[in-house]
This record gives sequence, structure tokens and C-alpha cells, in this order.
Amino acid sequence: MGHLDHAALGWLTPVLSYAMACTGAALGLRCTVRALAATGSVRRNWLLTAASAVGTGIWTMHFVAMLGFAVSGTDIRYDVPLTLAGLLVAMAVVCAGVFAVGHGRDRVRALLLGGLTTGLGVASMHYLGMAAVRLHGEVSYDPVLVGLSVLIAVVAATAALWAALNIRSPVAVTLASLIMGAAVSSMHYTGMFAVSVRVTPSGEPLPGATAMQFIFPLAVGLGSYLFITSAFVALSPTAGEREASASAQRPAGHTAH
Repeated sequence: MGHLDHAALGWLTPVLSYAMACTGAALGLRCTVRALAATGSVRRNWLLTAASAVGTGIWTMHFVAMLGFAVSGTDIRYDVPLTLAGLLVAMAVVCAGVFAVGHGRDRVRALLLGGLTTGLGVASMHYLGMAAVRLHGEVSYDPVLVGLSVLIAVVAATAALWAALNIRSPVAVTLASLIMGAAVSSMHYTGMFAVSVRVTPSGEPLPGATAMQFIFPLAVGLGSYLFITSAFVALSPTAGEREASASAQRPAGHTAH
């Protein structure tokens, strides 16, 4: 069995991946709050932004964490199409979950359906990412830990969507995003601890790209998208803030008709 190291670069990758998960969750929650206060195409656009933020945050969290993954006795490469498929899956299922909550008439049913869909999608993204790993040897999984990681993903997704429906204040959104980031990170590392590798030493070159060749530039690009979008959302006023500003600018004694 090859020795697995989940933090080959020290605490850098776990801390940075947690920050990515929290940023994506915070942005997603903030955008969902905006969406629920809007209607029509404005609501749809906020929900799409929320889905892309959460999906991007989860995917970036996973692969930043994978930068610290190493197995003794073998190099590691990543299948590029499968890795990108994981990103598309993350965005698509989070989008489905967010829209179920954003447009559902029965809030409880929409929450449970959205949480289940999003949680299974997050887990699918994780295991698609693991399927993209190429190394000299065979990868196997502990089914109990795999099941636990999927359960954590579903519970975390349901909790995040509940927070999006019920939490309004910036302080509460921040706290919820920190908890969501911890849950997503827990799901990732539970899934990683389910992995065992039987190394077969070989001099054959591995197919695929190294983490630094492919994943690192993509993760940096998506991370930049998250932070730029976060700044835009933070600086754009809410409907309530716009109304308060308009009221403050009305001349004294002026009554709107």
C-alpha cells in the first residue's frame, strides 16, 4: 500500500481550500438573499450568480486541497476532460438546487429536494475529480466512509439552502458561510480518508496533466472570479438600501404619488 499524504504542502492547502469554500458559500448566500427579494429576470440572474459562485467555490476548494495530495512511490496526473466535467457537474447541480429553492412554492419540499440534489451533485463532483486521478497503481475506497461523505454533502447542502431562505443579516450570512465551508471541507477529507492506493512501481509515463500544469492555474482563475464577484455583490446596494437612499434624497415635505 502506498502512503497517502493529504497535506504534502503543509497547512497551506487545507487553509486555502477552506477559504475558497467559505467565499463561495458566502457569495452564494448573499446572491440568494438578493434573488428572493427580486422578481423576473433579475431574480434569475441573481440565482445564476449564486449557483456559479457556490459551484466554483466547491470545485476550487476540492482541487486546491488536491494540490496537497501525494502518494509515496508514484507520481500523480489528472485527466483534463474528467476534471472539467467535475466543474460542470458542480455548477449544474448547484444551479438546479438553487432554482428549486428560489422558485419552489412549497418551501419545505423545495428545500429537501434542492438539498438532496445539490448534496448528491457535490459528492458526484468530488468522486469525478477522484476518477480523474492517474497514478501507478490501483485506487480503492472504504464504502462506509464514502457513504458518510455523501451524507455530509447532502446535510451541508440542505443547511446552506435553509440558510439562504432564512438568513438576512450580513453577520449571520458570514457565520453560515464559515459553517458551510467547514462542512464542505469535512466532506472532502472524509472522502479522501476513504481512499487507499496499492502502488505498482513503473517507469511508464502517466497520461494527463500535473496539478501545477493544469489545476493550479484554473483554481487561481476561478478563485479570482470568486473574489471579484464578491466585491461586486458587496458593493452593489440591495433593494432596501436603494429605497432608503431614494427616500433620503427626496426633498423635505415631498410626497411620492
